[in-house]
Amino acid sequence: MQIHHIAIICSDYAVSKKFYTEVLGLSIIREVYREERQSYKLDLAIGDHYVIELFSFPNPPKRLSRPESCGLRHLAFSVESVEDKRNELIKKGLDCEEIRTDEFTDKKFFFTSDPDDLPLEFYEV
Repeated sequence: MQIHHIAIICSDYAVSKKFYTEVLGLSIIREVYREERQSYKLDLAIGDHYVIELFSFPNPPKRLSRPESCGLRHLAFSVESVEDKRNELIKKGLDCEEIRTDEFTDKKFFFTSDPDDLPLEFYEV
């Protein structure tokens, strides 16, 4: 078994679309507008691997707390170099936490957030 994709509901579709495609660099597989739901659905990939469905819905409720609310705690991306990724994201205007080291694996990681404050982790492989 493998994870097929992750679904994210955003509060501002244009802002989140720009963030996930231009800031994080995910590529668009397809984009559809579903009239009956007044909702966009944007399928995104890392390389050729389908990974995220980005949805818009009218008036979605806010996330309760960061990050210890029930449900998805954070989304983690693997990267070759956390230093390079952190510097890249800071240059693009993101507020990134300091780099930490996982006490169990000795791998480096850091957190930032998407436009709706969903915590995003970048973990060195």
